[in-house]
Amino acid sequence: PKKDSNYVPFGNHTDVENIIKSGIFYPAYISGPTGNGKSTMVEQICAKHKKPLIRVNLNMMTDEEQLIGSKTLQDGNVEVVEGPVLIAMRTGTTLLLDEIDAGAANTLLCLQPILEGKPYYFKLKNEMIIPAAGFNVVATANTKGKGSDDGRYIGTNILNEAFLERFAVTFNQEYPSAKIEGKIVQNLMNHYNCLDEVFAENLVKWADAIRKTFDDGGVDETITTRRMTHIVRAFAIFKNQSKAIELCCNRFDTATKTAFIDLFDKVASPEPEPVPVAPTVKAPEDEEIPF
Repeated sequence: PKKDSNYVPFGNHTDVENIIKSGIFYPAYISGPTGNGKSTMVEQICAKHKKPLIRVNLNMMTDEEQLIGSKTLQDGNVEVVEGPVLIAMRTGTTLLLDEIDAGAANTLLCLQPILEGKPYYFKLKNEMIIPAAGFNVVATANTKGKGSDDGRYIGTNILNEAFLERFAVTFNQEYPSAKIEGKIVQNLMNHYNCLDEVFAENLVKWADAIRKTFDDGGVDETITTRRMTHIVRAFAIFKNQSKAIELCCNRFDTATKTAFIDLFDKVASPEPEPVPVAPTVKAPEDEEIPF
């Protein structure tokens, strides 16, 4: 992958980096809310260490042929085309299975022997494929393979327990801290030549307030780090803070959008603190007050 100069490491970055650079086969599962940089983290670790990466996005339509390989007709001849999983095995490449909980549970069972790091029998070629040094599997998902109870991640599935057990370690990736997210936003503003430190600070405060309200059950939507980057790019294009906020909040229903915009206005223009008033001192009744 190409190295991104705007990337800021946080969360599980160091642990995942240690796994990938070790060269040891150690499948890892990274779960966490949408838009918080799970896949980007894996990509940038591979970019930093100049390691190749194959990223595969899964969905319900992904089948074994797309992952492992299939037969196809080329110039009148039947040819076997190997899928990304076997290519990664042969070349010692890190395989990123993105949105793995969107894949069909039965289809993913074809990966079980591969997740054990053992030679794989490829029946279409009648060949045993031995994983090359450096081959590893990293999966990212919004859930831990138990489905989405709140309905926020429609299309995610309950995955086979035996399949999940083959991942050696599971990481929980949360949104970055306010300090880290502020750095991410400012880096991106610098990149697009639209640095506004006050706007960046207000964006971070705004997102943090919304996430806390979401965690407390006060709203049904939240602001992701990815949406923060959308806002920065909109600001770079339109040169208008309010328009950038509005356009990037249009994906929400009207009530939520209005509440989010109103909250940003309050964050950006806090009410001034009241001017302190000296306490009134009442003179004793028997004391004459000179005029």
